[in-house]
Amino acid sequence: MRRITEYPRRLVSVVPSQTELLFDLGLDAEIVGLTRYCTYPTDQVQNRIIVGGTKALKLDLIDTLRPDLIVANKEENDREQIEYLAQRYPVHVTDIATLPEALQMIQDVGQLVGKQPQAEQLVDRIRASMPPPIVPTLRVAYLIWRKPYMAAASHTFIDDMLRVAGFRNALAEQTRYPVLTPDDLRAAHPDLIFLSSEPYPFADKHRVELETICPDARVELVDGELFSWYGSRLVKAGAYFAQLRRQFSQR
Repeated sequence: MRRITEYPRRLVSVVPSQTELLFDLGLDAEIVGLTRYCTYPTDQVQNRIIVGGTKALKLDLIDTLRPDLIVANKEENDREQIEYLAQRYPVHVTDIATLPEALQMIQDVGQLVGKQPQAEQLVDRIRASMPPPIVPTLRVAYLIWRKPYMAAASHTFIDDMLRVAGFRNALAEQTRYPVLTPDDLRAAHPDLIFLSSEPYPFADKHRVELETICPDARVELVDGELFSWYGSRLVKAGAYFAQLRRQFSQR
């Protein structure tokens, strides 16, 4: 990776949650490129250069932007593309699987872009907003995809956020994002099935098919951004998790 010698003046972000973070830390004109999935803050991402999707970046277009920093993520971006970019530009690649790692990332990015005080204040707000830890009792199957069904299992950020929210991951014995058959779902014996709003846009119409597969489980639509975005959106996650606890009577 090329070294970063000063605070960036031409920054490209290729991760939606980190794009939002950069704006919330106080950057604006410095952010010259982002992906088509970078939709927050809605009033600030307008009229930016779109450099493709998170896993299909337009490398030639990024070259024209002459970035002095690219912010990427190990899981969300294509490895070959990021390695190519890292030969030409300073690239900061994050790798996040837990809430503490997300908080450290916020501080690291704040330091990189000259916004360390703002980053520390943000981390303090996130820590203060999280509900107190509890011993979880309800088992949750957290689905992220349909046809085929895919779930968030252990060694994922979503798994750690389920813990923070006060739930047990019903797929904890598996890793990453396993593909599940209806029989696999039944065998997991979930008390709850969470249908995430992203990356697959689960909706009310999908409740019935899951209730048919697991009639003893309660099926709930949940805000996927608050379970999977590891930047400044975490400020909103704590209150949402507390509301879910009350909804399912977990104290």
